[in-house]
Amino acid sequence: MSADNRRRVKVERYMTTDVVAVHPDQPISEVVRLMRAVHHDGFPVLDDGNLVGYISSYDLIMHDLNHAVREVMSTHLLVAHPSMWLDDAARVLFRSGRSKLPVVDDNGKMVGIITNTDVIRSQIERAHPEKVSKIKKVIEGIHDINLRLKRGLVRVKDITPTQSKVYGDELEGRGYELKKGLNEPIIVIQKPNKYVLVDGHHRAVAAKQLGIEKLDAYILVMEEDIKLGLEATAEKEGIRTLDDVTILDYAKHPLIEVTERLMRKDADYARE
Repeated sequence: MSADNRRRVKVERYMTTDVVAVHPDQPISEVVRLMRAVHHDGFPVLDDGNLVGYISSYDLIMHDLNHAVREVMSTHLLVAHPSMWLDDAARVLFRSGRSKLPVVDDNGKMVGIITNTDVIRSQIERAHPEKVSKIKKVIEGIHDINLRLKRGLVRVKDITPTQSKVYGDELEGRGYELKKGLNEPIIVIQKPNKYVLVDGHHRAVAAKQLGIEKLDAYILVMEEDIKLGLEATAEKEGIRTLDDVTILDYAKHPLIEVTERLMRKDADYARE
C-alpha cells in the first residue's frame, strides 16, 4: 500500500457510532448529571435522529438548571460526512480548535462522531503495517516459509510472550492508551496450538492488568509448528505466560531516561 493510499482513509472507518446524545426539551440539570456520569464535556442534540445542535459545558455557564437544552445549545455547527477524508476532518478540527465533529449523512441524520482521539488512533494504526511487513519478511527468510497475514482479535490469555521484562513506566503509558482506545495492534504469530507474541509486550501485560480479554492484532499465520528462535529463548528463561514477565519498576525505559537526561542538561545550561 502506498503512502498516499494510507492517508486516504474515510471518516466512517474511525468514527464512533455509539454516541451519547440529548434532546432539545431536556432540562440542563439532566445534561449536567449526564456529564458527570459519562465524563463528557458536551453532547450532540438530536430531534428524531436529526442533528439540531450541540451543548457543551461552556454553554451551561450562567444559565439556570431549569432551562431547556434548546434555549442554550449551539446551532452553528461544524460537521463531517462519513465519506469525508479523515485528513480533511483532522484539518477542520485543528483549524477550528474543536475536539470533536458530529458526523451526519445526506439526510441530516447523525451517524457518529469523530474526535481528536480517533484521528490520533488512525495515525498510530496506519503507521504499523510497515513494521509488520518487515517482521514477516525476516521470519520467512530465516525459516524458508510463507506466512499469511490477517487482522483480528486475539484473546490475551492465549498469548505466549517472548520477552522476559517490561518497564513499569512504559507499562503505565500503555495502560492509559488502552483505556483511551489509542493502542496500536500487537503482532503475533499464529501457530497450530498457540499465539506467539512478537511485538507489543507492554500492551499485552497492560491489557492483562486491566482485565481486557482481547487485543487487536496483526496475525501472521504459520501453518507448520516450526520452533522460532525467540520462542526457544523465552522457554529457556521460563517465560511461558504473561504472568512470567517481570515488571521493572526500578528501571526506566532507556528512551525515557535519555530524554530526561537531555532535559536536565538543557536546564543546567540555561542556568549558567
